Amino acid sequence: MRTYATAQLIGDRSHQCDATAVYTHNGIRAHALLDGIGSTDEIRDWTRTAARRLARSAAVHADAEAGLRAVYARYAAEPDRQDPYNRLPSACAVVAVHTPGRALTVAWCGDARAYVLTAAGTMLRLTEDHNLRRVWPPHGNRNRVTSWLGSELTDERVKNEVGHPAIETAVRHPVRERLLLASDGAYEPLEDSCRNLADYLVGTPAEAARGFVRSAIDHAGERADNATVLVADLG
Repeated sequence: MRTYATAQLIGDRSHQCDATAVYTHNGIRAHALLDGIGSTDEIRDWTRTAARRLARSAAVHADAEAGLRAVYARYAAEPDRQDPYNRLPSACAVVAVHTPGRALTVAWCGDARAYVLTAAGTMLRLTEDHNLRRVWPPHGNRNRVTSWLGSELTDERVKNEVGHPAIETAVRHPVRERLLLASDGAYEPLEDSCRNLADYLVGTPAEAARGFVRSAIDHAGERADNATVLVADLG
């Protein structure tokens, strides 16, 4: 039985610019989710490639932070990204690496999120958003992210400007837990409607993923964003 699944709906956007990828290396599996910033063919295609690159890097490094930092540095080093007026494709990113019987590591930049649903039915959020709502609570604009994949900014510069580094990490020691990676178009409509996200993680991973994004779009009202999730059962 497959232990993970993804689902996405385009919402009211012109393009589906979210992407997911899963990569396994020597028994170590990485799950990645990217939320492309903007809606164009170029951003869609770049985000899909970047998601695959991130999942592979994280699995090969056997660590979410090392994998994300390697890909972040690769994009940051591109000469065209040194020009602040050159708007190249970018995305919020979250990646989780699971080694069976060992820790789950998570790393992110932006406001894509990672959660786990514990065996007791408790929903735990592992990430903190990189956006202006975090910088200036409670009224900062949550749609303005403060870190992203494709940025040339260093940890130190981002921390000096907004109080958090470009990349943050978390570690979890799971025991039969369910992992959820979600774009803001998936989690925001449900949270804004005061819904318990755990209620949408029932059934198989595929059933949970499809139900989650469908419910997100149903609760989004007008101008629904791309909604994408990845659901994985951790042994």
